[in-house]
Amino acid sequence: MDINTATAGEFLVVSPQGERLDAHAAVSFKEAMSQFISDGNSRIVLDLGQITFIDSSGLGAIVTTLKRIGADGKLVVAGLTDKTRSIFELTRMDRVFDIHTSLEGALESLGVEQTA
Repeated sequence: MDINTATAGEFLVVSPQGERLDAHAAVSFKEAMSQFISDGNSRIVLDLGQITFIDSSGLGAIVTTLKRIGADGKLVVAGLTDKTRSIFELTRMDRVFDIHTSLEGALESLGVEQTA
């Protein structure tokens, strides 16, 4: 799975590329997220705007990332489609994660200045 990254204030913005975060993609996603955290990134905005399908393995990889970040860090989820948002709601993960409709909305709520 290809993953684009950018920095916004003190946050690393992680944007998985492709449409699916499933069992096949979850392994490489989890490895990449683990490396980002090992590199000292404990404040992450996960932009899932391109993801149209998440299965239990993909959701599990996101939960593993949250646990790895720990209480001193922050993981914010942004850009869920209606379909992917329903997965978070059905599993009640919408109560666990800080979820925003868009990347811009997430950054605004975090007080991160955006440049044009």
